[in-house]
Amino acid sequence: MTDSRTDTPGVVIPIWDDELDDFETEATAFREQQRDEVEFMLYRLRQGVYGQRQPDVHMNRIKLPMGGVTSDQLDGLAEICETFAPLRKGHITTRQNIQVHFVPLDQMPDMLRVLGTVGLSSREACGNTVRNVTADPWAGISEDEVFDPTPYAGAFVRYWVRNSITQLLPRKFKVYFTGREADSAIAAIHDLAFFSQVRIIDGEEVRGFRVMVGGGLSTMPKEAVTLTEFVPMSEFLTLSEAVIRIFNAADELRKNILKARLKFLVHRVGEEAFREMVDEELKKGWSAETPPLEELLYLDDEASDERNISVELPSPNGDAARFERFLATNVRTQVQHGYSAVEASIDQGDLSPEQFRGLAEILRKYGRERARTTPQQNVVLRWIPNEAVYAVWKELDELGMGAPDAQEIEDVVSCPGTDSCKLGITSSMGLNRAVQERVRSMAIDDPLTRKMRIHMSGCPNSCGQHHIADIGFHGAAIKVGNRQIPAYHMFVAGTYRTEEMRLGTLVPKVRIPAKRVPDAVERVIDLYHSDRDDDQELFSSWVDRVGLSPIQDTLNDLTLPPEFSADTLPMFIDWDRQDIYILQRGEGECAV
Repeated sequence: MTDSRTDTPGVVIPIWDDELDDFETEATAFREQQRDEVEFMLYRLRQGVYGQRQPDVHMNRIKLPMGGVTSDQLDGLAEICETFAPLRKGHITTRQNIQVHFVPLDQMPDMLRVLGTVGLSSREACGNTVRNVTADPWAGISEDEVFDPTPYAGAFVRYWVRNSITQLLPRKFKVYFTGREADSAIAAIHDLAFFSQVRIIDGEEVRGFRVMVGGGLSTMPKEAVTLTEFVPMSEFLTLSEAVIRIFNAADELRKNILKARLKFLVHRVGEEAFREMVDEELKKGWSAETPPLEELLYLDDEASDERNISVELPSPNGDAARFERFLATNVRTQVQHGYSAVEASIDQGDLSPEQFRGLAEILRKYGRERARTTPQQNVVLRWIPNEAVYAVWKELDELGMGAPDAQEIEDVVSCPGTDSCKLGITSSMGLNRAVQERVRSMAIDDPLTRKMRIHMSGCPNSCGQHHIADIGFHGAAIKVGNRQIPAYHMFVAGTYRTEEMRLGTLVPKVRIPAKRVPDAVERVIDLYHSDRDDDQELFSSWVDRVGLSPIQDTLNDLTLPPEFSADTLPMFIDWDRQDIYILQRGEGECAV
């Protein structure tokens, strides 16, 4: 067992060797038909092992608390992708995890042990637990930050992982930390979100958090509401426990798994009534025992870990214009003088072993061996000396991660869809590639249009966070005679770029065959260009002004499904597939 107070970079969750041995024992017993299927499913989900739509293989969801990852861990991820993943890739999720797919169950124990050697764990990454605790990838290095929430987010992780209260919640529970007010948009889709705050109390400066509660997306999205404007740091874990105890005790949520998230309780009783419930919970005897915050803090002093660059640094040579564009889109100046954070653009969130190792070496040569994944499925390389940014970009570009488009319209976000997920309806990853290719071919240079975001999910559950994109899609199907066409519903005018999150609006009567979605994206963008008031009108403001009718009108012919024939056969085949589409949706395990 790794001591939870050991603040080795990247090691937040204690690794228990006996837990890994137990997993091998239980997996072997299951394969030998000595364990009930549902009983074993509940067990393996708590270990972060998820069933796929394909038989006899599994996905492992590796937790990266706060998105944090080190060079050694990137090498470890490369090793498991080479050794255990038939597709030789890892996938960054919108919750800052890494997922590895198609792993046979008998190989999973060895894979978990390899992860453990580099301090990575998948404990409680799946199931009805407190999932991966996410955070602002620029925490600790942003100029507009109140204070770095990372040590306290780490304490939260350590307090709740393996906690007896959270092993069988009514549903999953998602948490987010940020030190910046302007980062509140992503926070608002979480069950619990913390914003760094400072108050003067009795003449003393006191750190704490503003707390939001009850957010979530999926089929019935809800924005989080404010639980308290300020909780002192000494009380924030106790406050979180009150919320989680209320959630765990809410038996009415367990009656309907489709409405078992905390958001349904919060929004049913209302903001004020839920605050009163929390106040009543805090009066109970359990709250007298203060959590040992000082023992739980994750104290990784990145600032003091200075490195010397021992390689010769190149200068721009014929590529200055493209580098300048990369500086504008993918590089942020750190609050620490002389350093920048460089965002590597990861297409579809997929990384090969070569790319994992390449990132590790870049961090060793130029940085301080720390990076963080982002909710937009990219990787932020931290503590890059300003004079080394060009060299870092050159190496990223050689690895296929240097596109100057981070968090812009070409940086498309999607879930795995029918590539692996039991709940998937459509090939969202295939559509991601097709839309990205189309948008790149449009060579968009208008600044406001480039700021637009496109997200897609392979089903209505919003793992691709389509509700908070300027243009979002979720998978569906259209029936044509005795056949089906893969298709998508469209949402517009969502956003997470401003201080207030905005949920997108479903465009009514628009269900677009999957193969026509790139055309739909191009038409909507062209319509926005031609019809907006001026160069300052954001896409969401334009939608507010003109309404949905112009969008419906420009897409109307694209929604008409073709009759099945030899000429229209491609329409009946999903992106990146060869067979005629059949809607096949299994029983998901997220809510088991």
